[in-house]
Amino acid sequence: MNPSTTSSQLDLQRPLNAQDYKTLSLSALGGALEFYDFVVYVFFAAVLGNLFFPPDMPDWLRQLQTFGIFAAGYLARPLGGIIIAHFGDILGRKRMFTLSIFLMALPTLAIGLLPTYANIGIAAPLLLLLFRLMQGVAIGGEVPGAWVFVAEHVPGNRVGIAVSTLTAGLTAGILLGSLGSVAINGFYTPEEVAAYAWRFPFILGGVFGFVAVYLRRFLEETPVFREMQARRKLADDGLPLKILLREHFGACVISMLLTWILSAAIVVVILLTPTYLQKVHHIAPALASQANALATVALAIGCLFFGWVADRFNLRISMIISFICLMICSYWFYSGLPGTPESLIGSYVLTGFTVGAVATVPIAAVRAFPAAIRFSGLSFSYNVSYAVFGGLTPIMLTLWMQKDVMAPAHYVSSLAILGLVLAFVPLTTSLAHWHFGEAKAAT
Repeated sequence: MNPSTTSSQLDLQRPLNAQDYKTLSLSALGGALEFYDFVVYVFFAAVLGNLFFPPDMPDWLRQLQTFGIFAAGYLARPLGGIIIAHFGDILGRKRMFTLSIFLMALPTLAIGLLPTYANIGIAAPLLLLLFRLMQGVAIGGEVPGAWVFVAEHVPGNRVGIAVSTLTAGLTAGILLGSLGSVAINGFYTPEEVAAYAWRFPFILGGVFGFVAVYLRRFLEETPVFREMQARRKLADDGLPLKILLREHFGACVISMLLTWILSAAIVVVILLTPTYLQKVHHIAPALASQANALATVALAIGCLFFGWVADRFNLRISMIISFICLMICSYWFYSGLPGTPESLIGSYVLTGFTVGAVATVPIAAVRAFPAAIRFSGLSFSYNVSYAVFGGLTPIMLTLWMQKDVMAPAHYVSSLAILGLVLAFVPLTTSLAHWHFGEAKAAT
């Protein structure tokens, strides 16, 4: 055995052990709760608009400002991602991984306890904006930090299932937000929701977030970061972001394009389609919500499946299969609307499963950067791209659908083709060295 072989390489082919499963489960649980905290706002946007802005304000302006505050969380993501990732590459993954969920739990709980416009006037929407910005900062560090954390904990031949498990956990947060909204609106009258019940999802989200902070105390620092510390390979000779843009600009561009695909599939198929079904095809809200919930469950399963394919065969095969399926199913689903309730649910669920192709995006991205700047590389690429494309996609599609109701299918399928092209772009060296992004073992 070569004495220069690193411990990461020695563990390359080992099976997952009990510590790995604990890391994956706690990380996925925390990610689901944090993503729930981030998206629950949108499910109660109408109520928040009525409570946090002047009652004599025109309804369209009230809703515009309410969604403007929601969008502010997306705009804050790059800032949070860059700052948290910077210290994650220098001080450690675990510290920032724990800090991000704390920064999410605190403003979520504060929103649930926040006085309304009737109590404190203009300070109410300003505080709501402040807390939403804090949520954006937190989620900007949480998502890429979580992917890096789990990827660096498992052996190299299990990175696919590890990252896809975390991705499935994040999508479960969307489902929790949807189910929470259904439960609150089903159990309480509209008057009770406006009076006090809207606070419950935020308070519970904050409380569970602090529980997740406590649980993350039992996680260990990643072996990759500990090894970099021991070998003095941290990015301490300059800002990680500076090194990133100077030496790994190509990897940033590729990762941004991959994130564009991820944002398109999630935003269009999962977040915007329920409204599309109701507005364009006049499908009952209850049926649209039911189909969407089932499609979200299928999305989580699809993430796990395509992550398994990436480990069992290789990432390129997983990307090719998943993006071809996404392209075909997108056209099949949107061209078959409105159809019958059974056909709607069936085609939406299958399309949701193929949206699981997005799990290949973080798998590719964590392998695109060397360990010393991996957190910064993934965080910068992911958050900047998501802020731009995630924010512009709803506006662009709204205008496009005025001329073509098949716009969602065209958009998603076009980006699936982009994913096929990117599947053939080499991002990493051999699997044996992906942890450090080097072409040879360190001596």
